[in-house]
Amino acid sequence: MPIIDPKKIDLAKASIKKEKIITLKMLVSILTCSSRTAQTKLKLWGAYTSYNQNGKYYTLPEIPHFDVHGIWRFNKVAFSKHGNLKNTIIHLVTSAPAGLTGKQLGELLGLSPQSFLHHFRNCPGICREKHDGVYVYFSEDTSAYKRQVQQRTSLVCRSAIVTISDPEAIMILVAIIRNYGISAKEILALPEIKKSKMKLTAIQGFLEYHGLEKKIPDSRQ
Repeated sequence: MPIIDPKKIDLAKASIKKEKIITLKMLVSILTCSSRTAQTKLKLWGAYTSYNQNGKYYTLPEIPHFDVHGIWRFNKVAFSKHGNLKNTIIHLVTSAPAGLTGKQLGELLGLSPQSFLHHFRNCPGICREKHDGVYVYFSEDTSAYKRQVQQRTSLVCRSAIVTISDPEAIMILVAIIRNYGISAKEILALPEIKKSKMKLTAIQGFLEYHGLEKKIPDSRQ
């Protein structure tokens, strides 16, 4: 590798620390070297490459203040301590208690889901499934996957409770008392329930949250 004047190296590092980020073109200009040599220097310095902006920007390892997800943004440029976008997505998905939807991933990364998710439909380490009509990304690890799915189901049940008003809850309980062994689908089919426009997921969530689904057979005896 060509020898570069140490003063130029010091100048380059000082410039990065001042500006926080740098492009390869700017670094080549400061070091007056080839792109390949500049890239080698960045690697030796342990520099981070932005996961957006087409990987155009670099920063030194001591500069970023990563958040709890390992992400640091400077203006519109984003970096991850996990490396590239693929590694970052795998980390975010596998460490999420209930998996992540595309929208949630986009919010964490600061990217439009449409701009990157199509690349990760069959990404090793993660998998995706439809839950309530929305694709959710989970860990591919069997034990982690089971925990995430259980947690997401629990979250859906809790959110369903919010949609049930007190009068609607009373209607459901009355239906259970009057019709022993009635299922969620059968409750939904009752005339008084139909008028309330309750959703099946809300009724199922209500039953599961209160432990009633275990006491109510799926079909009448």
